[in-house]
Parts: sequence; structure tokens; C-alpha cells
Amino acid sequence: MRILSGIQPSGTLHLGNYFGAIQQHVELQETAGGSDRAFYFIANYHSLTTVQNAARVRAFTRDVAIDYLALGLDPEKATFYRQSDVPEVTELMWLLSCVVGKGLLDRATSYKDKIAKGLEASMGLFNYPVLMAADILICRSTLVPVGKDQQQHVEMAQDMAGSFNAAFGREVFVRPEWRFSTGAKVPGLDGEKMSKSYDNTIPIFLPDGMTDKQAWKTYFASIKTDSKGVEDPKDPNDTLMTLYRLLAPAKAEEFGPVYVKGGVGYGELKKRLHDAYSETFGPLREKRRAIAANGAFVEGVLVEGAKRARAVAREVMADARDACGIVTARETHG
Repeated sequence: MRILSGIQPSGTLHLGNYFGAIQQHVELQETAGGSDRAFYFIANYHSLTTVQNAARVRAFTRDVAIDYLALGLDPEKATFYRQSDVPEVTELMWLLSCVVGKGLLDRATSYKDKIAKGLEASMGLFNYPVLMAADILICRSTLVPVGKDQQQHVEMAQDMAGSFNAAFGREVFVRPEWRFSTGAKVPGLDGEKMSKSYDNTIPIFLPDGMTDKQAWKTYFASIKTDSKGVEDPKDPNDTLMTLYRLLAPAKAEEFGPVYVKGGVGYGELKKRLHDAYSETFGPLREKRRAIAANGAFVEGVLVEGAKRARAVAREVMADARDACGIVTARETHG
């Protein structure tokens, strides 16, 4: 078994990223069975579909690496790398593009949804599933934890692997299987899914210089609620309680009956939520600052991760090239 997952450096990581993916990634590294079994990458090529500013791409990529290390990713237990440090990924994307039918990509619901939300209909966005398939297949991944919105992309990777194997008469690629992420759907400040696209996020780590008091006012005090009064019964699955259950499960279970019955206002729960957030991530802020100050360490982790990932990727690409008759100078001249 080899687990693979990636995350885009398209903005500051937030609670949706943490509870939807990062928390599970850190937990899986403990059970995967070694760094050759858990592969996590920073999808900086994918981010270019939405972020087209070089300085921001570099900064977001670095911040994702720092955040993961601060949140518990252990480079001795997982292979952690930048997508761009494994050039075989984009080479494989071309080979897969030659066997995938346009009709398959036309049916991508994620592409349609993003276009409907106003994103430019670029070829990069249209070909996103092919690059994602290359990410998965280049590492011979067998298990890909995803949210429901990414299930179709893994199914497309299955189709592309089968199409390539059938076209060239060789079992080059293994079939990857999707598994729904155990992470919860995290609501944002407006009650919709927490997303950078909706500008409704709560960051995992506060921006430099922001105090807890400022965080309270900026994020928690502004969470959207209805007009129910203090004595009114409240919805146990509203935005506030959903976030509280994620940040402080035991306290939320104790507080839940009081909240549902009525007798407390939304302000009380917002304060509890802010306290739980500070207790969960506050102690990690100094660790993150220390990691951020050690650029050589961060880069070293990514370089070592790329070496491990490329060792696998080179083998896969050698098989893929041989299967379809592509010859390179290094193969003919050593």
C-alpha cells in the first residue's frame, strides 16, 4: 500500500485544510508503515490555475511546508516534497494526454463548477485531472484519500491508467483506489464550506503580528448567525457548534444540551470557540516561528523528500517510455 495526497499552495492554510486533510495526513503517517508508504506533496503546478503571481506562489509554497512541519508531519515517517521537484510528473502528463479521450475531461464536474464560479476556462484548469492522474500514477500510489469533490478525479486516474496499459499492451500502472477523507466538511464564517475562494476562512496560524484579541474580532465575532435570542433553542449543527465539535469535542459534547435547550447566546459560544482555537493552535505558534526561521531545514526536508519521490518516479517513467517506444539520450548513451 502506498498513500498519496497533495495540497495546493494557493493561499494561507485554514481550518478547512486542517480538519479536512492535514490532520488525517499526520495520523496516517503513523500507520502507513514507513516514509516509502506515505507520500504528501505541495501541488505548486496545480496552484497556477488560480495564482499567477510568482512571489505569491513561492511564498505560499514555503508556508505550506512550514505549516505541515509545525502541525506534526515527520519527514522520517512520510515523504514530503514539492510537485515541481519531480519533473517526471509533467512528462507523464503528456503521455497520459495521448491516451485520454477529450470526452472524459468534458465530463469533469469540478471543471464545470469552477467555471460557473467565475474561474477562467484555461487549458490548465481543463487538464487538471490529467496532471492529478500523473501525480497519483508516477508514485505507484494505491490509496488516495480525497473529499467527495475529488472522487471523480481519482476515477479518471483509474481510467487513464487502464487506457495506457491497454494502448501499449503492458501493465505499467497500478490501479489507484480512492477513499473518502475522514475529515469533516468545515463551515466558514458565512456558513458555507470554508474555502479561500469564498474568503470565509479562519487560518490555522494567525498572520504575523495579529493578536488573539484581533483574531477574536476578525474571525470569531464575525461568524454569521441567525436572529435567535439567548433563551431560544439553538441548532446543534449550526456553524458555531460544528466548529466547536472539531476544536474541542469533549467540551462541545458537554455544552451541547445547554445550547440546544436554550439559555445561552451566540456570543457565549463564539467566546468558547475562540478559546478552543487558541488552546489548540496557540502552543504551536512558537514551533512554527522556529521552523520558519530555519530555512535550510525546511528546504532540506523538501529536497530529501524529492529524492525519495524521484527514485520511484524514475522507475515508473522508464517503464512508461519503454512501453510506448520513447528513447532518451541517457538511455542510449548511459
